[in-house]
Amino acid sequence: MSGDSQSKTFRAVLIEEVDGKPKAAFKQIGFDALPKHDVLVEIAYSTLNYKDGLALTGGRIARKLPMVAGIDLAGTVVESTDPEWKVGDKVLVNGHGLSETQWGGYSKYQRLKGEWLTAVPSAFTLSQAMAIGTAGYTAMLCVMALEDAGLVPDARPEALPVLVTGAAGGVGSVAVALLAKRGYRVQACTGRAETHDYLKDLGAESCIDRAELTQKTPPLAKERWIAAIDSVGSSTLANLLSQIKYGGWVAACGLAGGADLPASVLPFILRNVSLLGIDSVMAEAHRRRRAWWQLAKELPIDKLDAMTELRPLSDVFALAPQILAGKQRGRLVLDVNA
Repeated sequence: MSGDSQSKTFRAVLIEEVDGKPKAAFKQIGFDALPKHDVLVEIAYSTLNYKDGLALTGGRIARKLPMVAGIDLAGTVVESTDPEWKVGDKVLVNGHGLSETQWGGYSKYQRLKGEWLTAVPSAFTLSQAMAIGTAGYTAMLCVMALEDAGLVPDARPEALPVLVTGAAGGVGSVAVALLAKRGYRVQACTGRAETHDYLKDLGAESCIDRAELTQKTPPLAKERWIAAIDSVGSSTLANLLSQIKYGGWVAACGLAGGADLPASVLPFILRNVSLLGIDSVMAEAHRRRRAWWQLAKELPIDKLDAMTELRPLSDVFALAPQILAGKQRGRLVLDVNA
């Protein structure tokens, strides 16, 4: 970029310490404020995830301040001293500490380490890559973990389904679509009856009310599911563990309902149930590439478009409380230039 371009300022959502508390606001920053990493990306889109909602409403997500918010980004390389990346490459970043220890995606430009970048698959536009974002990428990591552990599709009427909790949210929506596309019977768990038709359009065979999993159940209850993808945690995770079929699996990737696990060991030692922890932030590069390759190959674009809403970054502070309250359906893509 030219010297004149480098001297301009641009908008970013900056979290700073105000009266002893983290406070996020739009600020004008310059290139000299960006981290001294080796790849400069002009960002086109980001997303709004649960963690973003916490960061924007005063939650202590950022471990050092000041911090540019946004755990996701997709854009175009405009400068690079990393031989892996050249000007014009379309790239995305999920995790790697963005918005926590590293400046994130709510900015017109960002400097990043080349090792954090993933090439945007040719099957996706930059907007579609962010429609998937951390949530969809995490959903694929969950599916991969379940199948690596031994889960295989069985669509027979008598076969037990795979349960997806928090099904109308970002992770859940993509998980439902992916599992259905792969031939699994899918049951969706949600607290919003108005999303049942939406979830069935994505491929869910049936829906259950989340209240069924908030009521205390015996340590070993009736076997209802062969496996599950859970983004809720706490009592929801504890209760579904007690209802997983002998030898089944649960991929746990979230804590919207709490970080505790008030569970018994009985499902693990008497039913041979496996709890698979899913981390999307620091996942190895080879797993990231595999997840994005499989998403490009398998995620139906029409289903992705149906679950996606595009909003300007200027709306992000109004949207943050909605995602924390569980009122957001599907995926929110943010146009950082609007």
